Amino acid sequence: MKAVFVIVFLLALLAIVVGWAIYAWEQLGDVHMSWHGYAAMILGIVFSLLVGCGLMGLLFYSSRHGYDEPFDPSRPQSNAKKNGTPPTKR
Repeated sequence: MKAVFVIVFLLALLAIVVGWAIYAWEQLGDVHMSWHGYAAMILGIVFSLLVGCGLMGLLFYSSRHGYDEPFDPSRPQSNAKKNGTPPTKR
């Protein structure tokens, strides 16, 4: 019952937001945008996509290479990882 209430509430909220967006779009009328506006919009979209894709790539990289694993003090570590120096040859 609680899940149904949440879904109905979110759908109602979505309908309100879509209705407001349609109203705001219609109130703008015929707005002319210069090439500066189009250039700024295109650059903003491209850089936003680059940043988003880069961050998602880093997220997948760190997850697959074990950087997201919690610290476990009982797990044995090599000397190189303990003190930050490379291991010596004997």
